[in-house]
Amino acid sequence: MVALGLLLIRVVVGVLFIGHGSQKLFGWFGGYGPKGTGGWMESIGIKPGVLMAVFAGLLELVGGTLLTVGLFTPLAGILIALAMLGAIIKVHYKNGVWNTANGYEYTLVLFAVAIGIALIGSGDYSLDNLIK
Repeated sequence: MVALGLLLIRVVVGVLFIGHGSQKLFGWFGGYGPKGTGGWMESIGIKPGVLMAVFAGLLELVGGTLLTVGLFTPLAGILIALAMLGAIIKVHYKNGVWNTANGYEYTLVLFAVAIGIALIGSGDYSLDNLIK
């Protein structure tokens, strides 16, 4: 059951991060692509905006892909955790904890999940398990 639980967490969180990265990098799923996301980032003081949008998008897309398939899972967790740490520090921290006020509650949960999976490992149903 532990292996199925890890698979469920990895796939749901990983696929959602693939989507967020795709929003930033390609404008898919209602996203704004690098230019639009970069413009927003510059408006809140993250410069250079387009470069940082691409960096954040790559963290999310690569981290989410690796997490989903369970490959290089510690690296996947670190990439996702870095993206969430940036979001906490640059966007949400000033608003306090609660998500209802655009706080860091949700990003902190995702940070904890990413670090937790990086420490625990990907489980039996993963590419990491197949290649060990």
